[in-house]
Amino acid sequence: MSSTHWIKDADIEWEILDENCKRKIMAFNEGLMIVKVHFKKGGIGAIHQHIHTQGSYVESGVFEVIIGNEKKILKQGDVFFIPPSIDHGVVALEEGVLVDSFNPMRADFIQ
Repeated sequence: MSSTHWIKDADIEWEILDENCKRKIMAFNEGLMIVKVHFKKGGIGAIHQHIHTQGSYVESGVFEVIIGNEKKILKQGDVFFIPPSIDHGVVALEEGVLVDSFNPMRADFIQ
């Protein structure tokens, strides 16, 4: 990761997670991490939980978002917010990108 304050999307390579999902870790320090996640239609972010607070912005596409026992359909421009240790996941109903922010940063993403 560069020590600059300016991050250009084109300078960061995608990390392939599976055949339907890839991510770019855009920036981070100990207190905050910003990650772009690209999903093909039908891609799944499996139900999981973590100790981090997460805010996610729907940059593009349509997603079914599950938080706890609730499901909602979110589209471009929408946001969802997840407190620590709550089950959550997504299904891409259309190809799209989520921009996730985590507090504190996800050390497990950079190991």
